[in-house]
Amino acid sequence: MTSEGAARLNLALATCLIAFGSTVTPLSAEEMPKDFVYLRDIDPSIQQDMRYAGADNFTGKPVPGYDAAECVLVRQAAEALKAVQDDLKPQGLTLKVYDCYRPTEAVAAFVAWAKTPDDPHAKAVHYPSLNKTDLFPEYIATRSGHSRGATADLTLAPAGTPVTHPTGMSCTAPQQGSAPDGGLAMGTSFDCFDVKANTVTQGLTPEENENRTRLLKAMSAHGFKNYAPEWWHYTFEPEPYADTYFDFPIRPRADGGQE
Repeated sequence: MTSEGAARLNLALATCLIAFGSTVTPLSAEEMPKDFVYLRDIDPSIQQDMRYAGADNFTGKPVPGYDAAECVLVRQAAEALKAVQDDLKPQGLTLKVYDCYRPTEAVAAFVAWAKTPDDPHAKAVHYPSLNKTDLFPEYIATRSGHSRGATADLTLAPAGTPVTHPTGMSCTAPQQGSAPDGGLAMGTSFDCFDVKANTVTQGLTPEENENRTRLLKAMSAHGFKNYAPEWWHYTFEPEPYADTYFDFPIRPRADGGQE
């Protein structure tokens, strides 16, 4: 998309958000606001598997707005995640984040993807029991709480477990002892558009139920509330920007490195 086209899209999106009674930062802003931070700068021990910065996601390609594989959050949420991580370390566990702050540009890209012809591979992996036409707006909405900066998608993993990216496996496939990406078995993979992804649902093993409960308790202890349709989705409350949707891009950290 040209810069002119992007500007038109941003303007239209801003108008839509305001019409719904919410505000949005100036969409031309390129710099991260001062009260947003890189999670890696707050706690580098938290594992990051930032799916939308690469091709391992339901769109099959890097998503606009994700120019770096970095978790960005408002400081309060990042520091709360550090507190969760501190509780988990004695248990030999780590948080693993899949997504954090999400630019509204990325949300618009998701909506556009939902309206394109079906992709058999994406269906087999991410929504095996649904038609693509069922995804919007029930699963893919025009606005995302991630754009407010206090929401993270995450799981638990054994400390030191390397990140793996298996391909072609249904998100609802049975998990034998661990998730395909090395996390604890949760019953589905991340970004699974299926009722089985509901935090409380039927068809889980006792181990999967226990792991979901462990994650829920660990996050709730430090101010995070779960979104019931997605076991991986947590929002820090009270949200510092409960009515504001941001659109600055996720850039590489100043030192240019990722650990």
